[in-house]
Amino acid sequence: MDILTSAAALAAVMVLGLTAGALLAEGGLLVPFWRSLAPEAFLAWYKQHAALLQNFFGPLEIAAGVLTLIAAGLHWGRAGGALLAVAALLTLAVLAVFPLYFQHANTSFARGTIDPASVTHELARWKMWHWGRTILAVGAFGCSILAV
Repeated sequence: MDILTSAAALAAVMVLGLTAGALLAEGGLLVPFWRSLAPEAFLAWYKQHAALLQNFFGPLEIAAGVLTLIAAGLHWGRAGGALLAVAALLTLAVLAVFPLYFQHANTSFARGTIDPASVTHELARWKMWHWGRTILAVGAFGCSILAV
């Protein structure tokens, strides 16, 4: 296996691990913190920090998708190629969840357009969607580790 193929696989493993870890931390730390706040306090916090969250998670998840697709392509037909392809599909599913749910929900939080009386219910829904994408990300990371 050439150095480029090995480096691509290693880069995919690293960024997938970072992505899975970041999503686990968000679900395990931030979501419970958000749910402990009064709705108005949560909306104020989210408005203040929304750009930071998007500027962190957006590039990280995109990098995971791109690097995993590259690694899967370079490994196609080789040992570990099928697992990297599964990791790439799972990573693309993580990305697809954003426009399906998070884009609208996050925007409503950041702009404060959601009725404060609905925040508790929406955060519970947000949590369910989040753990779904976290499972996908952890699965992608696991597949990438097995591939190398």
